[in-house]
Amino acid sequence: MAAFPPAARARRAGLAGALCAALAVSLAACSGDDPDAGTNGVGKLSAKEIETRARTAADAAKAVRVAGTLIGKGGSYQLNMRLTTDGGTGSVTSKTSTFALLRIGDALYVKAGAGFWKQTNGKDGAAAAGKLDDKYVKVPKQDPAYGQFRGFTDMHALLDGLLGLHGSLGKGDRTKVGGVPAVQVTGGGGQGGTLDVSLKGTPYPLRFERAGGAGALRLTEWNRSVTLKAPGKDDTVDHGHELPTS
Repeated sequence: MAAFPPAARARRAGLAGALCAALAVSLAACSGDDPDAGTNGVGKLSAKEIETRARTAADAAKAVRVAGTLIGKGGSYQLNMRLTTDGGTGSVTSKTSTFALLRIGDALYVKAGAGFWKQTNGKDGAAAAGKLDDKYVKVPKQDPAYGQFRGFTDMHALLDGLLGLHGSLGKGDRTKVGGVPAVQVTGGGGQGGTLDVSLKGTPYPLRFERAGGAGALRLTEWNRSVTLKAPGKDDTVDHGHELPTS
C-alpha cells in the first residue's frame, strides 16, 4: 500500500481538525438556539400546565415577599409584606395614610401615626391619636377590622385572592423579572391578567399584573426566613374588645 507523503498527511490532519471544529461550533449553535436550554423546562409546557406548576410551587412555599400596587373601588394601595405560613409583617400605604401590620399566629397588631387614627376615628380621633400614635395596637379578634387587616398578612389567602387569571389561558413572551428568566401566562390575551413564572429552579410566580389595570405585584424572597417578634409591652396598646369606632 502506498504511503501518503508528509505534506499530504498534514493536510489530511488539518482538514479533519477543521471538520471537528466546525461540527463543535454547529452543535453549540444548535444548543444556543434552544430557549429552554439551562432552564427548569416549564417553558415547554402548555399555559395551563405552567399556571398549575406555579400555583403548586406557591402553595408549597413557606414564605414570600409581596410588593406592589393594588387598585380597587376603595382606591390605590401600596403593599410591601413579608409573609409566612404563620403570620407576616410589613406596610400598607394609601393615598392618605400608611400603617404597619404584624401578625404572629392569631395575635394581630396595627401600627400607625396620629394622622391615621385621627382620620379613622372621626370626632374622637384627636383623643385616640395621642394614645395610639406610633404604638402597636393589638386588634381584638371580635373587632370587624380584624378580618380586614388579617387578610393582608395571610400568605396563602392573599396569594389565592390575587393570582387569579381570567379568560382563556395563553403563553406570552419570555421575560426577565429581577434578572431571573421567566415565561408569561396570560388570561384573555392579557386582558384577564398576566403571570410571569420563573424558568430558573422552582417555577415560582415572580410578577402578576392584575386584570383590568387593577395593579401589579412582585413576588420575591420565596422561602427566605422571616423573623416575627412580638412588640415589647411599652410599645403595645391593648384596646380591649374593639378598636375605637372601628
